[in-house]
Amino acid sequence: MKPLQGKIAVVAGATRGVGRGIAVSLGEAGATVYCTGRSVRGNPSSMGRKETIEETAEMVTARGGIGIPMRVDHTSEEEVKAFFRQVAEQQDGRLDILVNDIWGGDPLTEWDTPFWQHSLAGGLSMQKTAVQSHMITSYYGAPYMVARREGLIIEITDGSDYRYRGNLYYSLAKVSAIHLAEAMAAELRPHQVAAVAVTPGFLRSEAMLDHFGVAEANWRDAVAKDPHFSESETPYFIGRGIAALAADSRLFEKSGSVLTSWGLSDEYGISDIDGRRPHWGNYAAKQGF
Repeated sequence: MKPLQGKIAVVAGATRGVGRGIAVSLGEAGATVYCTGRSVRGNPSSMGRKETIEETAEMVTARGGIGIPMRVDHTSEEEVKAFFRQVAEQQDGRLDILVNDIWGGDPLTEWDTPFWQHSLAGGLSMQKTAVQSHMITSYYGAPYMVARREGLIIEITDGSDYRYRGNLYYSLAKVSAIHLAEAMAAELRPHQVAAVAVTPGFLRSEAMLDHFGVAEANWRDAVAKDPHFSESETPYFIGRGIAALAADSRLFEKSGSVLTSWGLSDEYGISDIDGRRPHWGNYAAKQGF
């Protein structure tokens, strides 16, 4: 039997990138995965990307899981509340895994701009889309786990520490995700529910491939433009690591910690879909990042 057979997962922000990689990997391990986001066929979100939650759900099912697409704006408390009520009705109140990957901050981040010159509206909107949305989602999802005294909440972030990340508003959003996991873990511990933060390395997302003008089949051509891209990873690398983590019988021992895609690869023997095992931690240390 697949390790996550019978498990119910919600991946909030499953349209593309890490969210899609995690959703598909959980499906590959046998889970039923609710794939949420705002981009649906015929009605894309303000991000203007072509990927949709229906595509992600179909990929989940194709890999052996059950993919269920549901359009949810996770900044809307009423939409999130109604969504979890529907999941509970369909799954007899069961929720095993909740992944918070809502982001939406790329078009709001003004790099190389000090905070007092950065758009304040954009900076505050980033906290709404990438922090408040996570808080709202966990608020309505956690009670179903507490009631059954088991479950896992995962905060997706960028970086494994509290250092500055090149932009105040971006840093605040990503560091907040880490502390959300740490604080939730403390309050959920008596109820046997775990919470962790997980970061990818240099992510080879759909948007990043487009940025370099390459596809997954020829991604190495972009190394000439950015040599660090040689150590990049697909969204399925962190996805497979998270699937292994969710199936680990000793998962609760990690609650409150910050995990990395390369660390999960080391611990669980995870390889990316191209057979590589990129290790951004070692690479960054050698480069002096």
